[in-house]
Amino acid sequence: MQKNWWKINSETRPDTPFLAVYEDRIRFNLERLIGAVNGDTQKLRPHIKTHKIGEILELFKIYNIKKVKCATIAEAELAAIHEIPDVILAYQPVGAKKERWISLLQKYPNIQFSTIVDNLDSAKALNQIAEKNNLILNIFLDLNTGMNRTGISISDKWIDLASEIIALKNIHFEGFHIYDGHIKGTVEERNIQASNSFSIIKKEIEILQQKTDYELKIVAGGSNTFPFYATQENVESSPGTFVFWDSNYQINLPEQEFKPALVIVGTVISKPTNTTFCVDIGYKAVSSENLIDKRLVILNDENLIPISHSEEHLIVENRGKNQYKIGDTVYAQPYHVCPTCALYDSVQVINKEHQICDQWLVVARSRKINI
Repeated sequence: MQKNWWKINSETRPDTPFLAVYEDRIRFNLERLIGAVNGDTQKLRPHIKTHKIGEILELFKIYNIKKVKCATIAEAELAAIHEIPDVILAYQPVGAKKERWISLLQKYPNIQFSTIVDNLDSAKALNQIAEKNNLILNIFLDLNTGMNRTGISISDKWIDLASEIIALKNIHFEGFHIYDGHIKGTVEERNIQASNSFSIIKKEIEILQQKTDYELKIVAGGSNTFPFYATQENVESSPGTFVFWDSNYQINLPEQEFKPALVIVGTVISKPTNTTFCVDIGYKAVSSENLIDKRLVILNDENLIPISHSEEHLIVENRGKNQYKIGDTVYAQPYHVCPTCALYDSVQVINKEHQICDQWLVVARSRKINI
């Protein structure tokens, strides 16, 4: 790996902490993603929750990626603003989200929007609001293969549920959505677990498809199971983290060989003891749902170990011989990049010369853009 790829040479920089993204590495990751499906971009539906950035959607289009998945109305609206033709909201619209969803569809009638449900009551509620607004809503059935977060269990009567949804007048049944983020282990172990569930699902879908006059779609997986679904016919894969990557997946998904393309840039602001110093990367600046040893990795020096964390402060123990002074720059790779990116209004874009060349707004970090 390129030594000090993260270093920024620009003399003028924003106040820290800030996020830096490296466009050449983002492009590398996009090309690697496409290579994993042998160039067939129709098999790709990346999740945009990781970046929430319009300029990256424009990059997707350059690489002929024209389908995305999202988790919020704001992300779906951002995709529509950037004229992504096909958008799935992988989050069941309940309560006020139903009305917002209808408003989004009405504002952008040329976009192919779809969403998910996992029960008949939700499907009927969407059918009712669709009928009221003279619309036909595209729906995927969300399947639970063991994560137990959302979806109807594949040990339940999900085919019967699909048939009931198909019968609803103002619903167009698109197919099935699977997210299996619970699957861990080596690539071989992940492939086996994903295959065990998918083989059951695929057989049942083939039977159901005989009763329809069109091909049912399957949108499946995230980063963990991307190597499996990338090889399956008629399946759209939905990884998201690939665009920036992070230390979690760099450690646990080494076979995918994406490059880290985002760092947190901070500053040493104090030296409270002879062996520790304080950096301005508090847990308002990096995702902190994990224990402190799984929040970030400091890139400057492997001997700089985080030992304490609070809202605006990160205490680092220096277990090596290199010396650091107040004002020094610290570069850190987040353990979980998706919620880290959502903490910032913008990112600084770094070119091949290690200069800040642009700023991109993280527009869809907002709960609402217009709708």
